[in-house]
Amino acid sequence: MPSREAFLARVREAAERGRQYRIHSPTIADDIGYLGAGDDIIERFALEVTVVGGEAFVVSDLNAAREQLRQLLNQLNARSAVCWQHELLARVALPDLLATDGIQAHDYGRLEPMSADERRQLLLACDVGITSCDWAIAETGTLVMCARPGQERVASLLPPTHVAIIERQQIVPDLIDAFQRLPGGTTGELPSNVTFITGPSKTGDIELQLTTGVHGPGKWCVIVIAE
Repeated sequence: MPSREAFLARVREAAERGRQYRIHSPTIADDIGYLGAGDDIIERFALEVTVVGGEAFVVSDLNAAREQLRQLLNQLNARSAVCWQHELLARVALPDLLATDGIQAHDYGRLEPMSADERRQLLLACDVGITSCDWAIAETGTLVMCARPGQERVASLLPPTHVAIIERQQIVPDLIDAFQRLPGGTTGELPSNVTFITGPSKTGDIELQLTTGVHGPGKWCVIVIAE
């Protein structure tokens, strides 16, 4: 298996080759390398989320995030949710919020003892998936999500709506920054699955007709805690 350093070296080489084919303009310097995401990393991330078809909500603190999530769930008329087990969601008091609003919550602890058929039926019926992320990329409005017990990818892929709650410290400027922070330590061993999510699910046919929500969530919302 290739080492972590070799993998990152190939990414850098590919990025460098790609820059050789960019459109040349007198306003763009040829020696531009690392671009980053500007001075306001939250503003850039929220803008890019909107550009790719998502909805970004920048809030001040945990209480504001909880209230924004409640509003979204009310608008969706959500009755059930598949949820990550994540320390940020615990600080938002997600289980209490869902219980208070009469929304049935399904997480790893509840689903793991069930049979495959039982899990399938419950998950297919969920109205919304609620997650956080490992990292968020400001340059492209992308969420980076590593699959692990309690943080399965099904929460961001199966329900018709995906809501992610993140905070400032999870946002990195660009793709290279995200790769450098992927788990694996010195072993170079990546998680079993790493998903990069940029906007709601999209697909296009041979007539170039773009359709959302065919292979995943058609609605994608990110709540960013600026605190």
